[in-house]
Order: sequence, then structure tokens, then C-alpha cells
Amino acid sequence: MDVKGRARPAWVAALALAAMAAAQHSAASGDRSGQEIVENVCSTCHTTGRDGAPKIGDAKAWEKRERLGLSGLTSHALEGVRKMPPHGGSLSLTDLEIKRAITYMVNHSGGSWVEPIDRRALPAARTGEQIVQAQCVKCHGAGLNGAPRIGDKSAWIERAKLGFDSVVRSAIHGHGAMPARGGMADLTDDEMRAAVTYMFQKSVKPPK
Repeated sequence: MDVKGRARPAWVAALALAAMAAAQHSAASGDRSGQEIVENVCSTCHTTGRDGAPKIGDAKAWEKRERLGLSGLTSHALEGVRKMPPHGGSLSLTDLEIKRAITYMVNHSGGSWVEPIDRRALPAARTGEQIVQAQCVKCHGAGLNGAPRIGDKSAWIERAKLGFDSVVRSAIHGHGAMPARGGMADLTDDEMRAAVTYMFQKSVKPPK
């Protein structure tokens, strides 16, 4: 019943219950990554192309959508588009989680977006060593695809002949066979600098 004693439509009550359940689920699930959301929600349609959904990995299908930018694609996901219901059919998703899921699908379809973070709870910055061991060593460990090998002093000095900042900038924007940010789109500029500094010092600075 509303404030005037009139019976409310059934859908109003159903929507209220769904919103309450969504809020409770969201609070319980915490802050989910884009990969988690895609695997648990979006993959139902976006891995098979069901109902015309762009398939994850189909660069051509995502290219035109990527031009809309994160805000444009987020608006579609929140409001619903064609056969996709609002919020991707999952009211438990927060706006931030939807943005993360979109970014994940774009990045696995040829894009290189940075996954959004909650500015109220910024994650701790990763050290240069952590980043190098997790990603950079895959190429710089053995000098794959022309990457200066960690420990090759002359190769790193040659790369830095225009200044150390030029080495950092090329790592951020991509150089030769190396993609932007070394293939880790969520790395900050400071983290990129820390990773390059670590490799440079390991190669040029004599051991104690």
C-alpha cells in the first residue's frame, strides 16, 4: 500500500525486493574485478555471441564500440541496449564493477584500457621488482623480440642515450614489439618508472 492506502502494482514490490537483494549481495561480495564479473555474468552472452552480443576476442566487433569510450559503453550497459537488459541483467553490479567488466572485455578484444579503480580505496603501489617479476621478465629476461636483456649493461645505456625519461616514456607508450605499459594496462606511470628503474639498475649499477 502507498501513503494514501492504494495498492501498489506488483512490479513495484518486486523491484524493491530485487534492489534490496542486490544491495545485500553487493555488500557481501565486495569489490570485484572485471575478470570476476565477466566470468560470472557477462560470459553467458559475450563468449558465444548470444543475441548479437560482441564476442570477447572479436577485435573487429569491439573496435567500433571502443570508439564510444568507457562512458558511452557504460551508459549502454546501465540502461540496456538491444537484447541486453539494464545492468547486464545483474542488479548486484555496481557502476564501477560494470566499468571494470567492460574494460576487461575491451582489453581482451584488442584494446588497452586502464581498469577503473575506487579512488576512495586506492591499492598499494607495486614495487619495480614485483612488476618486473610478474611481467617484464617474460621478454627482458632473455632479450625476447629485441628487448634489452636485464644485465646487459651496454644495451640499457644505449636505450638511455637520450635520457632516462625517454626510456620510461617509451615503456609507457610502447616501443617496437613491446605494447604500451608492457602489456599491463593497469600500471600507473609511477609503477612503470619503478619497473624500468629496477631493470636499469640491475643492468648498469655494479653489484655491491
